[in-house]
Amino acid sequence: MSGVGGVRPGGRTARTRDAVRRATLAELAEKGFDGLTVEAVAARSGVHKTTVYRRWRNAAGLAADALDLAAEESWPLPDTGTIGGDLRAITALVVAGFADPERGPTARALVAAAVHEPTMGEALHGFLVGRLGQAEAVVERAVARRELPVGTDAGEVVRVAVGGLYYRLFITHEPVDAGQARRAADAAVAAARAGVFVLDRA
Repeated sequence: MSGVGGVRPGGRTARTRDAVRRATLAELAEKGFDGLTVEAVAARSGVHKTTVYRRWRNAAGLAADALDLAAEESWPLPDTGTIGGDLRAITALVVAGFADPERGPTARALVAAAVHEPTMGEALHGFLVGRLGQAEAVVERAVARRELPVGTDAGEVVRVAVGGLYYRLFITHEPVDAGQARRAADAAVAAARAGVFVLDRA
């Protein structure tokens, strides 16, 4: 994870960090990563430019810290009672998040920036690994309910469910809709039930 983040401090420092983060996300939504500047974030947040430069240094540091803070936030996982329902809910969340008119542009800007900026790449990796770790719980519950074989690699099931969606969104730039989200989840469930993701499988 990026060294820019860490345990959230309290008091004035926390308020400053939160103000800068909100300003960073707003700037990303409006201008993308290429248009993100320390000066604009300082002006929008009301935090002195010198403070922003000293703590975050540059646009990559600002964006990485915004991701670090997002990683600390709880992510409500679905619990529909079936692995099919849970994975469909997760893939629907992915598609809805990028399609959302307010959150979508920011999310796309952060992912795009990670391709070119090592600091952002590290932060995005940490964010996604954290989300993946949380999502593994839905697969582990399915194994406990005997919906899936014992030894199923929970992380791999989730990766397969969402990986094709990210491929369409950021590699081929094809449209992604709710139907594709459902099919991606159903394909991962079918493969998992067939034992494709059992760890000791030859």
